[in-house]
Amino acid sequence: MTRQQYIEYLIATPGNYTCTNLAEHLTDERAVSHDAVSDFLRRERVTPRRLWEVVAPLLKDRADSYLIVDDSVQDKRYSRKIQLVKRQYSGAAGGLVDGIGVVNLLHSDGTDFYPIDFRVYAPDQDGRTRNEHFLEMLTRARSDKRIKANTVLFDAWYASVDNLKAIHRLGMVFVTTLKENRLVSVSRESGYVHLDALAWGERDLAYGRPVKLKELPFLVRLFKIVAPNGDIDWLVTNRNLGGDDPAPITAGDVQDENAVRWQIEQLHRELKQLVGTEKCQCRKARSQRNHLGLCYLAWLSLKVHARRLCISLYAARTNLFRDYLRAELRNPTVRAYCA
Repeated sequence: MTRQQYIEYLIATPGNYTCTNLAEHLTDERAVSHDAVSDFLRRERVTPRRLWEVVAPLLKDRADSYLIVDDSVQDKRYSRKIQLVKRQYSGAAGGLVDGIGVVNLLHSDGTDFYPIDFRVYAPDQDGRTRNEHFLEMLTRARSDKRIKANTVLFDAWYASVDNLKAIHRLGMVFVTTLKENRLVSVSRESGYVHLDALAWGERDLAYGRPVKLKELPFLVRLFKIVAPNGDIDWLVTNRNLGGDDPAPITAGDVQDENAVRWQIEQLHRELKQLVGTEKCQCRKARSQRNHLGLCYLAWLSLKVHARRLCISLYAARTNLFRDYLRAELRNPTVRAYCA
């Protein structure tokens, strides 16, 4: 059993990602037993470093590129004995589920994107929080991978004071959302108030306003983005702080940068729907980690193939089954009984 076989299986299978199904469909000289596939997943060590080695030549890395961080939960709500499974919040499920959490670091040039690092969230095994994974991946992206991208995008979950200070110390720019209960100050006299207690003029809405986040030792620029339906997003950045002078960066600029962050949501969806990150039924932690690592390589293989054909990843995978469907329609294996 080889990595290549497993990756190609992840891409080609229509929905069954079990070791048994893979073994049943490897024939001739490639035939293996179910145990051989299980043993392969237990003994391999597919790490994030391998993903980086394959992805690095594909990046268009410049100072104006982006690093995007977010986490995803691999839903294992029906599992009972799978290691690494932990009760945690899933945005996709809209509540708590039993699952395996993964923190991802994505590189984007604004249009094209690739995952460059990931960490399994397993505090019971390694004692690390999501925020610690966040900072480790970001620090290594600068020091080890020599990434030039200078802007970091993430949501309110990772907008802690410690994270903001760390990004600032790295000389990087952050653009993130804040929850409305965060405390900010516009002057010493006014003290700290919640975001929704601030008064906003037309100029403030257009250019944002410099504020002091509680416990943060430097100023940030805060933007109030009001959607047509009345929903409010609070965006904050340490880019182009200009005091009372009109800031070069506008609310529209910050919205455009924040919109790039949704590429990581696309990655999460494609990993689950196209290469089956959630579907591995192996019980051992090492098997689950290897399955996840191989899923990233399968996604990357599909991405490279789709780019070559100038089509989406979904179209590239759907095309795999076209010949089969055409053959079945010409000469059905199961004839319609009602006819």
